[in-house]
Amino acid sequence: MGVLSTPLDSTELSNLLQELAADAAQFRFDVAPNPCVGAAILSKGKVIARGYHQRWGGDHAEVEALELAARSGVPRADWDTLVVTLEPCSTRGKTGPCTQAIMEAGIESVVIGAVDPDPRHHGLGIRFLEDAGLEAVLLPGASPLEVVAPHFLDWTRQERVRRPRPWVIAKWAQTSTGQLSPPQQHGDGRTISSPESMAQVQHLRASVDAILTGVGTVVADDPRLTVRPPARTVRAPARIILDSGLRTSPEARMFDPPAREESAGPIRILCTSGPDRAREKALTVAGAGVHGLRGENRRFLHLRAVMTWMWEMGYRRVLLECGPTLLEAFFRAGFVDQIRVVTGSVRGGRGESMGHHLLPSHLTARRDGECGPDSVLDAFVTNEPSP
Repeated sequence: MGVLSTPLDSTELSNLLQELAADAAQFRFDVAPNPCVGAAILSKGKVIARGYHQRWGGDHAEVEALELAARSGVPRADWDTLVVTLEPCSTRGKTGPCTQAIMEAGIESVVIGAVDPDPRHHGLGIRFLEDAGLEAVLLPGASPLEVVAPHFLDWTRQERVRRPRPWVIAKWAQTSTGQLSPPQQHGDGRTISSPESMAQVQHLRASVDAILTGVGTVVADDPRLTVRPPARTVRAPARIILDSGLRTSPEARMFDPPAREESAGPIRILCTSGPDRAREKALTVAGAGVHGLRGENRRFLHLRAVMTWMWEMGYRRVLLECGPTLLEAFFRAGFVDQIRVVTGSVRGGRGESMGHHLLPSHLTARRDGECGPDSVLDAFVTNEPSP
């Protein structure tokens, strides 16, 4: 790799990479399993634009930085260096390859803080840039992934690449004392979260490929599992129901046509192999796709089979919205990667508590916040199956 002609020395570039990495980290829960990345465009040693990967499926940091540089008033011919915390991608995913965008922008030099750890892409972006005639300089240790985006290291580890599965975000609401259901005398007997938190959940739904729940939740709550205002999405997430015995009613509210400004994704019902043909036909006529998968003694779906099916369907980021039984099953299997926990002000309640999964030893990169009167916890989960 070449030696850059930028007026900034390696120490100044390392400091810039550290700043970009720290700023990018605020988006880590919004982009996972993608890495949180920061990028900057330089002109004669001066930063003229900074960009970040801010949401799942959105522009990568390099593309956002290039777009902001175009609005900076600095002529494109004066853009000389791009600084980025992680090796630019060289393949097409939800967005186009960043290496191509960098080359087309006329950038001459690229400073990189870390190499992509994914063995399928490791070093390819750097080679693409060099083959295109650009200078590429790696500054090891300036933005280490184990500090900036440890979740991405988990996503790209060998075992997960060998047996791929979606990134699962488990979301639940709990009372201030940890119960997942409020006291029966409270409101409708089901709602814990404030209106502000429920609106925030719509944004979370809009950021995933699929929403996963169990038939118990469908029977008990009759949810829509749609994306509603204030959130908007071009492509609504699929609605996946784990229903080994096809107990879902064809009259369930999820089959109703979407209301104005409501986005409803396709309904996929997963059952054990050899489903009841009459029930399958009724659900198919109602609008669902019914898929038979491997089960455990025909009573429960095998979760690994579910994860494999979702991966093969192209679902990479999945939101798990369900009751405590299915939540526990996913935690025991080691299939929960990230959590969003909303704690309301209601005291007491009914049902199980997930509190033992919130121990510091089980979580990494924890972020505590507030939404209206509620407390909100986002965190990554240490991916070790429970004994």
